[in-house]
Amino acid sequence: MITNFFEGMGAYVLLMTKVFRRPDRWRLFMRALVQEIRILGLDSISIVVILSVFMGAVVTIQTAFQLSDDPLIPTYYIAMATRESITLEFSPTVVSLILAGKVGSNIASSLGTMRVSEQIDALEIMGVNSASFLILPKVVALVLFNPILIIMSLFLGLWGGAMAGDLLGLVPFEESIMGYRLEYIVFENAIYGLIKATVFAFIIGSVSAYSGYSVKGGAVEVGIASTNAVVRSCLAIILANYLLTDLILTS
Repeated sequence: MITNFFEGMGAYVLLMTKVFRRPDRWRLFMRALVQEIRILGLDSISIVVILSVFMGAVVTIQTAFQLSDDPLIPTYYIAMATRESITLEFSPTVVSLILAGKVGSNIASSLGTMRVSEQIDALEIMGVNSASFLILPKVVALVLFNPILIIMSLFLGLWGGAMAGDLLGLVPFEESIMGYRLEYIVFENAIYGLIKATVFAFIIGSVSAYSGYSVKGGAVEVGIASTNAVVRSCLAIILANYLLTDLILTS
């Protein structure tokens, strides 16, 4: 098992060395990049909106449940705690895990289908660097657009928390705004969230692309590769989340 792990890591690193090379034709690369931003980024906005609003509401309710028993704690502190939870963890990590399922399976299945249908082999016969041509636009699109989705998720989560707190009578809307503005959002926390979003985007794109690009077999193997892409991406995100938290917040 350990031998297979290191063999897989070696193959992954070797593939990435082929991916991150100068594109042969910049016009084709930019065209592919725009298309990938639409497929992997813009088409993910709806699920990010729904997830973020309800996630903010749930975090507010849970925080209020924990803090409401102490009458000495002002209600706007519930909003402040919600803000920190969403900024530090829920928006960058939970949203990225959801995108790993949606986007990762898309990348793996599309590349796996091209592999089993010998389209990738045809590109290589024509002398095209298929790894860079097919994978680089996907990775760059995710790295560029995922932080935008995380910022959107942050504001929508805060809005959903404020609305839920007001509708349920837990925290008046004005006090939620006060709690969000209290001492303002710590700049380092926001940067920490964006760093995580960028790293997670690279993980989703590269790991999923490796799973699909290295498929051998037929349609069944493409389905297995899609599943493996989601599982591997989620595990890598969880591990990277721990490492980044330890390196950035405790240093």
